[in-house]
Amino acid sequence: MSQTEQQPEAGEARPTALIRRIESKFPRGLVVRLIAYLFVGHLFAFFVYLLFVLGGRNQ
Repeated sequence: MSQTEQQPEAGEARPTALIRRIESKFPRGLVVRLIAYLFVGHLFAFFVYLLFVLGGRNQ
């Protein structure tokens, strides 16, 4: 093997290693679901907050 086959370019080595480390700890599907649940949860919380704000104006 030559040097270029053993080591990827410097710009690609760190993100690839970081992605591998993250995927070894958490499966990709879990990360996607976590992000989706956080987004939907915050969206729902905003909707409930908006209901209280608008309901308080009508009294």
